[in-house]
Amino acid sequence: MKTKTQLLVLILIGVLFASCTALQYRETTEEVYLRHKAINIPTEITTFNSKVIDRNIRVQAVKESNNNINVIFFHGSPSSMAAWRDYLIDTSLVKKANLYAVDRPGYGYSGFGDELTSIKTQAKVMNELINDYNLENVILVGTSYGGPLAARTAVLNTRVKALIMVSPALDPNQEKKIWASRLTQWWLTRWLVPTGYRVAGDEKTTHAKELEKIEDGWETLKIPVVHIHGTEDKVVPFGNINYSKEVFENITVIPISNAGHEIAWQRPELVKPEIELLITTLIEDIKP
Repeated sequence: MKTKTQLLVLILIGVLFASCTALQYRETTEEVYLRHKAINIPTEITTFNSKVIDRNIRVQAVKESNNNINVIFFHGSPSSMAAWRDYLIDTSLVKKANLYAVDRPGYGYSGFGDELTSIKTQAKVMNELINDYNLENVILVGTSYGGPLAARTAVLNTRVKALIMVSPALDPNQEKKIWASRLTQWWLTRWLVPTGYRVAGDEKTTHAKELEKIEDGWETLKIPVVHIHGTEDKVVPFGNINYSKEVFENITVIPISNAGHEIAWQRPELVKPEIELLITTLIEDIKP
């Protein structure tokens, strides 16, 4: 009996270790470079030290175009900049703009596991990033948690000229409580949860209050805002589109029938054309 118990414990530990490794949703710098080398699309991974939070933030860039349009992608949770890999190897996008993907604080290799639940503070970090990299004519693309982060960053930085939000959790009154998040908050089960999910749970638990803190300032945002949302989203209610219509002056809402929350990954053919359209429009706007 003792031997069987010990075996079960070892199996449990092995499963937990495997899940914590497999569910990190991140890629090493070497893995990224190898993929891009194989398809002959040059890329560069850098870090900048955010003075706002005194932390190194990892950024991937693909810069093959000669124009000065810069698209920055913000991921949701749990996730990392790796979530946008198919966008950063899309030859059509690569030809039209410089592309950047960011490991948000607490994810990827930007202090993995060290959560930062304040959207306001994260937006200050992204504002700092834009200025640190001296990027002009910026289009922000954010999905899920990355949606309100992108919007708040646009409020802070006038270099942002357009914004796309995919399945964004914007309305504090429509925030859904996810039972699994409780496992990340209870001390007895928190250690069992993979690191990325712990960070996601911390963000989700405080998200409604953090959304309330960034409501002031939406009226100042005059740039084009595109909100893409699935009608069958079970994670972030489709009703968030009504909130966008109320608070953003220059808003385009694109409902996707019979689609759920993962539009950015499951239906990229619907998102990429909207990015390209904004790039084309912005190129025309900045022509001398």
